[in-house]
Amino acid sequence: MSSEEFGDSENKGAQQLIILVDRFEEMINTDKQYFFDAEELEAVIDYYFEKNNSKKSLQAIEFAIGQYPFSTVFFLRKAQIYAATNQSQKALEILSYVESMEPSNTELYMTKGSIYSQMGLSDQAIENYKKAAENAEDIDEIYLAMAFEFENTAKFEDAIFYLKKAIAENPENEPALYELAFCYELNGQSEESVKYYTDFVDKHPYTATAWFNLGVAYNRLEMFEKAIDAYDFAIAIQQDFASAYFNKANSLANLNKYDEAIAVYKETLNVEEPEAVTFYYIGECYEKKEDFEHALVYYNKAIALNPQLADAWLGIGIVLDAQSRTSEGIHYVKKALELEKENSEYWYIYGELQQKMLFYEDAEISFKKVIELDPDNAEIWLDYANLLFEQENKNGSLEVLAEGIKYHPQNAELQYRIAACLMSIGQKQEALSFLRTALKLNYDIHNELFDYLPQLKENTSITDLIESYKK
Repeated sequence: MSSEEFGDSENKGAQQLIILVDRFEEMINTDKQYFFDAEELEAVIDYYFEKNNSKKSLQAIEFAIGQYPFSTVFFLRKAQIYAATNQSQKALEILSYVESMEPSNTELYMTKGSIYSQMGLSDQAIENYKKAAENAEDIDEIYLAMAFEFENTAKFEDAIFYLKKAIAENPENEPALYELAFCYELNGQSEESVKYYTDFVDKHPYTATAWFNLGVAYNRLEMFEKAIDAYDFAIAIQQDFASAYFNKANSLANLNKYDEAIAVYKETLNVEEPEAVTFYYIGECYEKKEDFEHALVYYNKAIALNPQLADAWLGIGIVLDAQSRTSEGIHYVKKALELEKENSEYWYIYGELQQKMLFYEDAEISFKKVIELDPDNAEIWLDYANLLFEQENKNGSLEVLAEGIKYHPQNAELQYRIAACLMSIGQKQEALSFLRTALKLNYDIHNELFDYLPQLKENTSITDLIESYKK
């Protein structure tokens, strides 16, 4: 059958369904009696179900049960509608009746499993999925449902086990191929993912999905060249594979091959509708190339498509700052923060621009917010302390550094900085104590002490102590 003939056939089927539904509604509305066979009634019920019209679905089901009281399919549909409308107990009661009529019905146990899953009763869900598997033809779909259930309870090893079984039953099961890669990622098993998909493509070399997932696994391992090769195979098999183009471009960008990355991102735009995130990444590549005019063009294209894309607003702010247009850029960073109020990176950049603009009080508020959101970032303690030190608030700077050391006791840079700060206010003995700790932690970066306070090079107590730790 040609594609044109197939299209005609599809349209004809849709028209026949509408006629069928119209005939059923005429019967209900006028009390006329028409004959419908079981398949026709099932089609009418499914039509209403797909339209989310549960009232009419149930009306059609009650009529169908009256006509065909021993057909379990209509009871199953009734249970599924109750389940979809959060009437789980009613659904389970109907399914118990179906089980008494037809205990080997696969759909019965799949429906029960799905309901128990919705109720958060994973053990009962798995038990019913296993019963469904006993008589199923498309067993890979049941294994996939079981895997999803194990995923929901963070039992990733079990999920991986059943996903592998699903793929073994049906190597063309794309959802299972994708989900397996996702489970490997959540379980921190990128090496195992590489091994699995490498073996898989050896046996099924024309499966684009598998090559794509192999590329993802290589990318997570920062093996970007191999990731690019895998994405190329996926694209060769499926030339309109937009995600493969996009991920390949990401890998190229990670290798600092920005021109190539831009070209591949643009290929993505040829095989799918333009997305804001694609424009954003093109803009980011131009930014890293220091081609700021093109970066602004693409960041603005991203915002035009999606005004809620905070990263694009931030990107414009950063580029404007790089162009010595900080007073303009700061407004764009503020807009990014309005969209993502709890993003510590945004607050950090906002604080840096405020400091550059000499808005010291505002910068202090921003740096405090970064510490509140991300105290594990050692750099913020250094920058906040430096902000205070430059304003001659040396005691404030000391307090910040001391607090930072509580979070990062093994960070030598904080220890050097507090030693310098203490020396600047004449607390020599305490300063030497922190300096000893810093030298033990990392002697090689001791020059940071002099970068911060160059005059300490003239202090023999300092230089002698440093010399004593020289290897």
